[in-house]
Amino acid sequence: MAATTPTPSASATPPAPSANAPTASPPADATAPTPPADATAPTPPASATAPTPPASAPHPVSDAGQPVASGAVPRLIIPTPSGRPFTQALAAQYVSEPWLLFACGRYEGIDSRVVDEARTRMPVDEVSLGDFVLAGGEVAVLVMIEAIGRLQPGVLGNADSVADDSFAPGAMESLLEGPVYTKPPVWRERPVPDILLSGHHGAIARWRRDEAIRRTARHRPDLLARLAPEDLDERDRAVLGEAGFPVDGEDMAD
Repeated sequence: MAATTPTPSASATPPAPSANAPTASPPADATAPTPPADATAPTPPASATAPTPPASAPHPVSDAGQPVASGAVPRLIIPTPSGRPFTQALAAQYVSEPWLLFACGRYEGIDSRVVDEARTRMPVDEVSLGDFVLAGGEVAVLVMIEAIGRLQPGVLGNADSVADDSFAPGAMESLLEGPVYTKPPVWRERPVPDILLSGHHGAIARWRRDEAIRRTARHRPDLLARLAPEDLDERDRAVLGEAGFPVDGEDMAD
């Protein structure tokens, strides 16, 4: 007898729901409750607003440099294009100051009233690095700290070397330092001048001064006007004449 797939009987069909069957509609009182009127977000009281700082609030510049227990006060240095020129001589002067305080302005600088008030409590110097303008005084202060710091005892390996620097007080005050040479004695077929290898200290000093005068005449002729004729020896006058700046006996020629 062949096997056949049984056909489900009609009674296997689920009966249709009766029209009288109860529905699952929620009761009228099952709707979401409406929050009461007093449940809204509370309004902060007037006393919760941000307080206004008092007029005497601390100021980073006007309150700086307060005397310490010893009674010492700093010298305040403010970098500004409208200040006195910062020079090597001024850097040497600041080395002797026990306490330096720097105030860096931004854009237009520091309010003049703050500067005037600071002058009542400490010495104040307004100092310029040159005839140019920066966005702020931070870079200018870094330059001044570098120039002053290297003059502090113990910073340089040879303290006497600063006497040969450009603008150094003394013989180099109105001169630029001449060319500098290091090792090796020959580099790419370019030798160090023989005089520097001679070991003759007097001749080396004379060569360096000659080169300083020549370089100053080329790059900063305005400095030559500051040279006092009475401080120039015969060789100085000869080198200046060769460079186109003869000395008339009283003042430097233009």
